[in-house]
Amino acid sequence: MTAPRVLGLMSGTSADGIDAALLELPGWPALGGGASLNLPGGAPRGRVVAHAFTPYPPELRAAVLRAMRDEGTPGDLTQLHWALGEAFAQAAAPLARDADLIASHGQTVQHHPRPDAGRGWHRPATLQLGEAALIAQATGRAVVSDFRPADLAAGGVGAPLVPFADWALLSQPGVTRLLLNLGGIANLTLLPGTDPARVQAFDTGPANCLLDEIAARAGLPCDEGGALARAGQVHEPTLRAWLAHPELSAPPPKATGREVWTLPRLPAPAPLSTEDLAATATEFTARTVAAALRWLPDAPHEVIVAGGGTRNPALRAALTRTLAPAPLLTFADLGWDAWGFTDATREAAAFAFLGYAHAQGWPSTLPHTTGAAHAARAGKWSPAPGAS
Repeated sequence: MTAPRVLGLMSGTSADGIDAALLELPGWPALGGGASLNLPGGAPRGRVVAHAFTPYPPELRAAVLRAMRDEGTPGDLTQLHWALGEAFAQAAAPLARDADLIASHGQTVQHHPRPDAGRGWHRPATLQLGEAALIAQATGRAVVSDFRPADLAAGGVGAPLVPFADWALLSQPGVTRLLLNLGGIANLTLLPGTDPARVQAFDTGPANCLLDEIAARAGLPCDEGGALARAGQVHEPTLRAWLAHPELSAPPPKATGREVWTLPRLPAPAPLSTEDLAATATEFTARTVAAALRWLPDAPHEVIVAGGGTRNPALRAALTRTLAPAPLLTFADLGWDAWGFTDATREAAAFAFLGYAHAQGWPSTLPHTTGAAHAARAGKWSPAPGAS
């Protein structure tokens, strides 16, 4: 029997481009087979057989960042929604012919997990752009989308959503494993063996979003190699002021985004150089991740890092220090790269599995990790052209 294949499309809060990961699911039932959800025996339970990254053109990324800053008109958002749909369709095209289904997270431009009257947020809300119907039309494949709105509609905070896929694909009996994603925002998944009821997951705070914002002051897209942070000094008064942010003391379930973690909304005890800001933000990220472990019921045996932040040695060094004695490992250290799982593919592959779960009629979230009243399924199905 041929294993199902699903193409996952993902662009995170760093908004640098689109990851497309073709996930093969050996041992799992055929697409739409109506089977109940049970972990198959053996390993791997998933294999990324192909991956492509499509960077956003500079003008498209600039438009996404403007939308994240709450700038622009409804007309601008409408145009961006369709421009991103075209971009996702183009990113999917090289791999879509080998996929049975496509799952698209889209591009988050606003995420309001809880009301905030001071900011005009009167209800939980979220907005992901990138019209799924365009992807379906261009590729000839059905597309599952609207994952975050579905969780908010069920009463959750809309993030993180990948823990369901982490459990299904990467959990291991007898091992308490922490998966730490360092995208624009840092989030974690605790996998205590293979029991889904014991999985814990939440956003811990910023990762690359502050560092990218600081690097932009130097005309750079990111702090390449952690060079800015390495050239600076941590400013302790600023670090203490940031660590006192009320968002950090809130217990899970919780989600956050650029709407909170941006320099203009953070206290500035003193004007700092770009290098000192980068050093302070790097230390801040490491401290907030380490502090978040207090909400976990089990200490991890190991911490597995993924996401763009893994390519920042200054951040890696800070996390190694603050998370000790748990070793900081990569997917390659565990041999998962032989299955195609890397820091670049993990989230796109996760949404591929969430799309597969939706097609099977299964839930695609763990409601206790997002605070939802019940397990949600993705909210939109865009059929392939000509399909009934």
